[in-house]
Amino acid sequence: GMPQTLSSTSMFTPCGFSPHLHTSKEDEQGGLIFQDGNLTSASLDALIQHLIPTTDYYPEKAYIFTFLLSSRLFIEPHELLSRVCHKCIEQQRLDDPVLDKARIRKFGPKILQLLTEWTETFPYDFQEERMIGHLKDMIHRIAPCDEAYWKKMNQLLQTLNQKLATLSHGQEGIVKISAAVSDKLVAFKSKPPSIQREILSVCSDPYTLAQQLTHVELERLSHIGPEEFVQAFVHKDPLDGTKTCFSEQKKTSNLEAYVKWFNRLCYLVATEICMPAKKKQRAQVIEFFIDVARECFNIGNFNSLMAIISGMNMSPVSRLKKTWSKVKTAKFFILEHQMDPTGNFYNYRTALRGAAHRSLTAHSNREKIVIPFFSLLIKDIYFLNEGCANRLPNGHVNFEKFLELAKQVGEFITWKQVECPFEQDPNIIHYLHTAPIFTEDGLYLASYESESPENQTEKDRWKSLR
Repeated sequence: GMPQTLSSTSMFTPCGFSPHLHTSKEDEQGGLIFQDGNLTSASLDALIQHLIPTTDYYPEKAYIFTFLLSSRLFIEPHELLSRVCHKCIEQQRLDDPVLDKARIRKFGPKILQLLTEWTETFPYDFQEERMIGHLKDMIHRIAPCDEAYWKKMNQLLQTLNQKLATLSHGQEGIVKISAAVSDKLVAFKSKPPSIQREILSVCSDPYTLAQQLTHVELERLSHIGPEEFVQAFVHKDPLDGTKTCFSEQKKTSNLEAYVKWFNRLCYLVATEICMPAKKKQRAQVIEFFIDVARECFNIGNFNSLMAIISGMNMSPVSRLKKTWSKVKTAKFFILEHQMDPTGNFYNYRTALRGAAHRSLTAHSNREKIVIPFFSLLIKDIYFLNEGCANRLPNGHVNFEKFLELAKQVGEFITWKQVECPFEQDPNIIHYLHTAPIFTEDGLYLASYESESPENQTEKDRWKSLR
């Protein structure tokens, strides 16, 4: 499976919930089923109840994250928040004409804390008016008991608004870039007389390019909400025949944009290699990208590394035998070995665990960087999701499954929050996002013009392309 988080202090590592529970085989507590002190299953109602703070109880951080992450498979966030608020009103008697102020002063900070954690970890949930409505209603009920609650609430809403503004601003930026790029995805019928400055004229230092790629990766990662991993797999909840669980508006746009970036980088690498007319120049570009890939590996940027290797392994590039004969390939084979899919990417997973370990003991942001090979992370989460049911035969939520899911997503969240330590070079970043790239057909054409077709299949293909 994915690397295990090593530090139990890490906020997202569900390391068994209540240590004080005796470790009987199964132990039921308010409709929650525990095994060896770990919550394994419960009804949705019991799980909601377990989320709700009281005057002397507050749920564990790991539980809050796991439940908020997975609950959207069974109930929409606004409905969950509505139920939480109703239960609080009931339990704390917030509807009474005269409020029990002493009691509410014990409860107030806890409900505020829960709402704060929710807005911080899943800000996209609060793009909905109804969510903000529930927040405000809660505050109006408890604020008469303590003036400070107003201030707390305003702070919470301000932070949330800033966060949402930053996120949507980032999304708009990405959308603008994507639109600009798609206009340039022309299938060139032959090699254009240099359609672009080539990469080496924009950046000739592999280390600098690896740093700028890391910038792009971290920027794009920062927009992905943890819930997107779950929303990608929302199916109809079998126990609720009335509605599909809001999968109509699958909110996975940042996740999809990130996968598109990976594909773009593959094609950009292939384009840069197939473009030059001279064999010597093509070999030079290949060697440059091998060095960039190696620097990405050293930084911990496995996603760019994999995109570069994939670009070099595309048939239009790998068929250029004469070009490759001029390349010192030893370094390339070492990198390829790191990313070898054998044994379910055993080598890569080992390297990733090493980077994750380094990240936990890091003294600088530079050592904290872990950018996983993203499509494999999604695949792991997909198989975890397909591999076991969301609900048990008795209708209980299979909480054990969601602990595992939270562990994988939680680790990713820790990584995506790293501040990029490298200075940004707008010129290089602009180039990475906007340089024209060949379509697959365009790559083949450019490749055949560089080194003419070897066999009948290639000759036929060239003919049909022309």
